[in-house]
Amino acid sequence: MKTRTMVGGMIAFAALTAGGLWKAAVNSQTPKKIPITLTPPMPFEDVTFDSGGGRVHGWFIPAAAHVPKPWPLVIIAHGWGSNRSRVLRYARPIWEAGYALFMYDVRSHGESDAVRAASAYLFRDDLLSALKYMSTRPEIDPEAIGVLGHSLGGLGTILAVTENLPVSAVITDSMPSQFEVIVSSELRRRRLPLFPLAQLIPRIWFWRLGESLKSYRQREPVMLLNERRKGMQLPLLMVHSKGDNFIPPSELEYFMTKADPPVEHLWVNSGGHSCSEEDPAFWETVIPFLQKHVQVQEQTQAAASDD
Repeated sequence: MKTRTMVGGMIAFAALTAGGLWKAAVNSQTPKKIPITLTPPMPFEDVTFDSGGGRVHGWFIPAAAHVPKPWPLVIIAHGWGSNRSRVLRYARPIWEAGYALFMYDVRSHGESDAVRAASAYLFRDDLLSALKYMSTRPEIDPEAIGVLGHSLGGLGTILAVTENLPVSAVITDSMPSQFEVIVSSELRRRRLPLFPLAQLIPRIWFWRLGESLKSYRQREPVMLLNERRKGMQLPLLMVHSKGDNFIPPSELEYFMTKADPPVEHLWVNSGGHSCSEEDPAFWETVIPFLQKHVQVQEQTQAAASDD
């Protein structure tokens, strides 16, 4: 009887532990939906578009009145657990430089539809859908579109580049490069112990996605990007704050050691993960980069003026 009771207790403990592990994995794969707290300070249009069978909500901000059509466009992609209102911090300087803007809530964020299991793939797929939608707008020059992606929005942008993202230039800000850093950062955010969860939870994440963790690790984003860049000339600027206490600056250092050919990069001095733009060096580099690489083609401008 004692043996049977002991075995029953061990089974119950194992079930309880497994249930707790599963709950922790599901919760950490479900970003908390933060409400939209701000709206653009310039005229804007509420828009929706389809992505992966769900509805995505966004803002289209037309270029300033003095900018001739078709307009160059910058798409701004937010990070994990964020939303479009939280990347409005980038908007005004880019808008004042002569660009239309588009920002949106990735699915399972903000006002967009939820999915069962979120991942970096979601950021990739929603960016591709956003680009497809914006390319149909007659006000936009489809040959003059840039992307600025923050954190996991930056990683989603890099993954989209490996899927033939047709844009003129890409900027990433505070982007994670290694899967292990994504895992550890999310567990720390949720105050969960790294051991043994950092080894166990990712396997549940990928099982819920119907993916293989092993195959993901074999498709390291920087290596995929290297392959893609061999056949294209894509201007890429990567920014990271030396004071980032969430995604460490060593992530940009790691990327730079693997990138071939090298990419343009910028270190800024700001005190956190979501404030690179507070360093004047950010705008002193980002705006000239956009003006050099994301501009309406001369022949398009000439045709528009003839009309």
